Amino acid sequence: MKLRADIVRMYKDIHGWVGILSGLALFIAFYAGAITMFEEPLQRWASPPSPLAAPVSLDRTSELVTKVLAAHPEAARDYTVHLRTGPEQPARVSWSSRPAREHAAGTTYYAALAPDGSLQVDRRGPSAVAQLIDVLHQQVGLPFDHEIAMPIMGTIALLYAIALVSGVVVLLPSLVSDLFALRIGRNVKRMWLDVHNVLGVFSLPFHLIMALTAVVFAFHDQFYDAQSATFAHGGRPPASAKAPPPNGPVLAPVQVVQRLAEQAPAFTPVGISYGEGRDGAPTLRVRGYDPRYGLRGPNFGMATLDPRSGAITVSDYMPGKQDGWGAAITSFFALHFGNFGGAGVRWAYLLLGLAGAFLFYTGNLLWVESRRKRERKAGAVEQTRGTRILCALTVGVPLGCVAGIAVTIAAAKPMGLDASEELHSAIYYAVFLAFTAWALVRGGARGALELLPATAGTLMLIPVATLACLGAHPPRELLVDLLALVGAGSAMLMWRMTRRRLRTGPTDSVWSRPSDPDGRVTIVETASA
Repeated sequence: MKLRADIVRMYKDIHGWVGILSGLALFIAFYAGAITMFEEPLQRWASPPSPLAAPVSLDRTSELVTKVLAAHPEAARDYTVHLRTGPEQPARVSWSSRPAREHAAGTTYYAALAPDGSLQVDRRGPSAVAQLIDVLHQQVGLPFDHEIAMPIMGTIALLYAIALVSGVVVLLPSLVSDLFALRIGRNVKRMWLDVHNVLGVFSLPFHLIMALTAVVFAFHDQFYDAQSATFAHGGRPPASAKAPPPNGPVLAPVQVVQRLAEQAPAFTPVGISYGEGRDGAPTLRVRGYDPRYGLRGPNFGMATLDPRSGAITVSDYMPGKQDGWGAAITSFFALHFGNFGGAGVRWAYLLLGLAGAFLFYTGNLLWVESRRKRERKAGAVEQTRGTRILCALTVGVPLGCVAGIAVTIAAAKPMGLDASEELHSAIYYAVFLAFTAWALVRGGARGALELLPATAGTLMLIPVATLACLGAHPPRELLVDLLALVGAGSAMLMWRMTRRRLRTGPTDSVWSRPSDPDGRVTIVETASA
């Protein structure tokens, strides 16, 4: 396909500038998002054994609920019976207190019955590290309140979409000749460009899905307000639903499971939430999944039941029971979360997420190199301050993100149940800012040579934590340790490649310097004339 040279040049400039503005934030979003594909295994790895007694059977859950409501009547406003328990969900019943201020997180309590039948309550639940990584993914690493970070994330997602479209336009003239080309040789910039193009073209559908769905998530309040005004409707009970009796006791968890199985045999419930509506009337919601359909939440759908009869009353969020509009909205969530197709899709999303992070890194790398080349043509002998800063950020931000996540994951085991999300967040940002500051002080090339081994070391802390806590914390989900070892090996491989490039790479580069006569590497942040 032929396009005018000035059009291609314009879109190339758009692609470069938009990419450099959003690339670093998108690296954090994609790297953290790739990890969230296995959020539950990570929670199991990080969560130590609970001090609570083993969860009671579902038949005895009503006894537990009665004792919880007697000792903590405030729990009646909203409590959950967990049908599946484990390290990531250590109790049969949990509830949250209302926060002191709006949008703040309340305290979650977990309840069990001791062997003698007495009530046990603990505020310490599963490790908060997985939740922190999910927040980093949602907010592209911004340490702001959710209401502030989400519009910024939405703006970055829009820039991301523009970068995708402009990148395709730039590649169109040479699409056939360059698509399968991967020229490995002395021209390192050409090689990185080939890698960037191949990753971008073959993962383009995935990236378009991520960009569009991220915009929906960022501005969902505005979209939902428009939806309510245009397509206002409520969920309707199926034709088989019977009118509930005016009075009567609320169904016990065992009865809820039975009634739901009669109406939706393929829907697997995992949690039952009891509560009170604004008028004080009881409410009943069931979380679960149907493997044949995508889900509205990261790993669950939702059905609303009549608390006395168990009849399904609202199915807008229930997989397999939604109308056309509800299913269309759910598809945005399912495509973003990758919660369809089982483990195969989750592994594919993990690899695509990591490849996406690498795509943004190579894009920044190419942009900085091209900027340096333009400066040389303009007569600049030394790198400008802007080029040096961009080079340093391209090194410090991605490595700081990887290292910060690794350190806070490794810290989860020795810190145990007392580690809050705020503490994990403090650990992450301390490491992230330290790596970024080091790169800015030392420069991109020198910083990369020093921070890559440090990054490998932080990843090695994860299996070290597993070994160090064998006594108090039995090993679970060894896949987490294996992936950390693979990541550490990859960081050291990149260090070797960077070191070789510093010795032998082209002199007109922000990343490399020739060797001194005695063979030592000279790393200087100004290029020779």
